Amino acid sequence: MAIDAQANIFKIVIVGGGIGGLAAVGHIVQDDTLLCITNSAQAVALRGPQREIVILEKSRMQREVGALLSLQPNSQKIVSRWNIDSFLAPGKPMDDKEFRIMDTTGQIRMRMPLEKEKYGANRVCYHRQDLHAGLKAAATSDSLPGPPAKVVTASKVTSCDCEAGVVTLEDGTTYEGDLIIGADGIHSVIRDAVLKGITPEPAQPKPTGISAYRLLLNTADLPPLPVSAEVFDHQRACTTLMMGYDKRVIMGPARGGEVLGMVCIVPDDNMNEDSSNNSWTTPGSLDMLLETYSEFPEWIRELFKHAPDIALWQLRDIDTLPTWTKGRTILIGDAAHAMLPTQGQGAGQSVEDAEALQAFFADIKSKPSATEVHERLSEVFEARYERASLIQAYSRQQAANATDKGSTTIKLNPAEFMDYNCNYDGALEWVRMHGQKGRLLE
Repeated sequence: MAIDAQANIFKIVIVGGGIGGLAAVGHIVQDDTLLCITNSAQAVALRGPQREIVILEKSRMQREVGALLSLQPNSQKIVSRWNIDSFLAPGKPMDDKEFRIMDTTGQIRMRMPLEKEKYGANRVCYHRQDLHAGLKAAATSDSLPGPPAKVVTASKVTSCDCEAGVVTLEDGTTYEGDLIIGADGIHSVIRDAVLKGITPEPAQPKPTGISAYRLLLNTADLPPLPVSAEVFDHQRACTTLMMGYDKRVIMGPARGGEVLGMVCIVPDDNMNEDSSNNSWTTPGSLDMLLETYSEFPEWIRELFKHAPDIALWQLRDIDTLPTWTKGRTILIGDAAHAMLPTQGQGAGQSVEDAEALQAFFADIKSKPSATEVHERLSEVFEARYERASLIQAYSRQQAANATDKGSTTIKLNPAEFMDYNCNYDGALEWVRMHGQKGRLLE
């Protein structure tokens, strides 16, 4: 089945694996259907008159465990410009006022105020489900400019003709678009199509030598802890990083303080259980988690015990790609530049990609030619490649041991990255200041 031909309509097909239930074409049939962040952000950014947007979402039924994320000021300011606050408000997003680094004795080693005045926006923490739901509502709402996006779930894309702008589903159904956006994650099918004939082998996700436990706690269930409020207060609007013995615990609140998210990062060679399963929701063992963090303070370990669920997954990323574009097709988000969570920029870089497409296609008011699409996509790539690739490299660098295996001495300095990450005001401003595709990486 192809999108109905309409001579003057700019047709955009967004491909990505979301989280959700079964649905019929263009109609979401379950209230808990969730679009992936990248898909929804692209749909919100690219909406407009004379545009038809179809989101193809691979259907997966899964339960989110311990899934909090933050949008740093660079991406939050973009989201704010989209005027979708009313769609996000039900999730009670929290402004994050400070980033703190703490050693395992509870001593604060570094404070980094997150100042709206400095960066143009706050860092905002969301539950992943809430951000999904808000972006989904905005993408499919009748109240924003342009027709709402059409969502087609249970749509597993198996191939893409990048030049012709045709994607094919597992059941043989085809969708045609003037623009194809590959937002299908680290295991991207669209990436394979873009790189075919350019690289000798497909780009494969690489184990990075570290794994992460994810926990999500209901703060109403937490017991009193034998530490001062300065050391731990689940209502404090800040993110705290505790480091020691080559391990880390990152924690912070969301949903107005109703939940506390924790991510525990461990070198693979110091794990007490198998983390090689690449699923986002592989169950982790509380006993093994407690053993791995036996040298951490008892109050942190007590928090672990109050997590209803524990998930464990091996962190992977991809090497920098030679290109993100071919013909009518572009890769964005994890398909283009999957990165470790150590910079907190994965979702944010997808939002930046969305803004870049919005900016470079803003004056396209009707059906563009193949040449025009290719030229605009090349401009998007040139504007985004250096920045996204450098943040990807920063994320790897920050994943290196920030403390020695037997030590609590902290060697990490996130302030080195903060200004670069957050002092960003959109793709056109970046090009004005830096030119297209700089050479920092060469």
